[in-house]
Amino acid sequence: MTFDIVISGGRVLDGTGAPPYRADVGIAGDRVAAVGRLDGARAGTVIDAVGRFVAPGFVDCHAHGDAAVFDADVQRAALRQGVTTFVLGQDGLSFAPGSAATVAYVSRYFAAVNGALTDGPLTVAGLLSGYDRAVALNTAYLLPHGTIRYDVMGPSPERAGREELAAMLRHVERGLSEGAVGLSSGLEYLPGRYADADELAALCAPLKGLPYVTHMRAYGERAGVGMTEVAEIAGRSGAAVHVSHLHGPAGVLLPLVEEALGKGVDLTFDTYPYLRGNTILAMLVLPDHVPGADTEAALEMIASDALDEWWPSLSGVWPRVTISHAPGLAWAEGLTLVAAAERAGEEPAAFCRRLLIETRLEAGAVITRPDEGREGEESVRRMLRHPSQTGGSDGIYVGGHPHPRGFGAFARFLGRHVRELGDWTWEQAAVHLSAHPARRFGLADRGLLRRGFAADVVVFDPATVGDLATYPEPRTPAEGVDDVLVSGVRVLAGGELTGATPGRALRPS
Repeated sequence: MTFDIVISGGRVLDGTGAPPYRADVGIAGDRVAAVGRLDGARAGTVIDAVGRFVAPGFVDCHAHGDAAVFDADVQRAALRQGVTTFVLGQDGLSFAPGSAATVAYVSRYFAAVNGALTDGPLTVAGLLSGYDRAVALNTAYLLPHGTIRYDVMGPSPERAGREELAAMLRHVERGLSEGAVGLSSGLEYLPGRYADADELAALCAPLKGLPYVTHMRAYGERAGVGMTEVAEIAGRSGAAVHVSHLHGPAGVLLPLVEEALGKGVDLTFDTYPYLRGNTILAMLVLPDHVPGADTEAALEMIASDALDEWWPSLSGVWPRVTISHAPGLAWAEGLTLVAAAERAGEEPAAFCRRLLIETRLEAGAVITRPDEGREGEESVRRMLRHPSQTGGSDGIYVGGHPHPRGFGAFARFLGRHVRELGDWTWEQAAVHLSAHPARRFGLADRGLLRRGFAADVVVFDPATVGDLATYPEPRTPAEGVDDVLVSGVRVLAGGELTGATPGRALRPS
């Protein structure tokens, strides 16, 4: 037997949920050619995996690497956690499909989350071709509803008419034909917030088994509002549903999940193992009537006295905000908004207004949730133990001081929630992080370690794998994952990038 690569002596976690077993893995080309005892096999490269687990590469169900994935440091950060695939196009906002004006809008409005990628116009096919074999990990792409709506209706808050809905539907159908793995929405962002269930259900109709992935209209204690709408859209369109970053009190959320499943909704959700969030500052602090999709109008409103009665209502928010991204005011990154205001000699509300104006709404923030503490930690644990859960980092890589989740979430799942707390077994981890998400997004030849499947493979040490990124030092890479293959090519060796870029732009199969 001759292979290109043999991974020898490890314990295989094949993604089926079966207990780990001792086996060698033979790789030929971009495929797994054999799993079993391969004594005497010849190979150009042999990776000694004795004492380590060998698993299918992990799929990050919610990553904001749309522009950042081209950064070698971001690729290293993902691979050092065993992540071999990013699912992009999240929260209803990304770069395709859209005209030059649409791409410019998304690049500006969501700069603190996705960064900026390119000038438009841009099709899904064009975006995917830009990723293909250009980076070290795979990418899959969701059609972003907010981008599509803006391309058809601009910043309008009006209900979509028949012709506008037909134009949006054409975008969806073309995007699916070009390789998108589903449709995403961001119903707290703009312009997605303006869509109703009628619009969303109509756009979900062509998905044919691929998921509708939603940042819901409400979370936390008000998650019932969001989940009711999710069930309505699923019922009317027949679409499978995946809820993004389903965080909040487990006692509220899990009964809602079970209720939806009981109604026949094909529902999954992702969570990350942290208690703080990271988003654009404007979404956190501006009231709904500020037209954030129209930057100039919003900035004029913020600079005027139109919100003078609003700012005092945010006194409880200021201590919870840490500035993650502040172009032109980089000295404030990593400081709480209160500390930055003190350094500037201003009140928090005045400094927040200045931050929004001078960054042209581009500022980003890490936000402490009200339930941070023991109760919040227990909710995280209960949510990830649910069989419908899949792993997602919600990783944001923009700014000098982002949330650590992009650099540590998957390693934290393994080190803390498997090894230390026992929330999953090792074999369950491979299901939640590999097999379930691959199935959810139609990646039929990934997520399992078996003959004929794509050779996305991670080798990790169960005794040392873990996250090192913290809120004070968020860009610290994880440890315990030293060898990773993508499409049969070694992209991480000894914990460092090899320079190979075999990552594929994945399409449903």
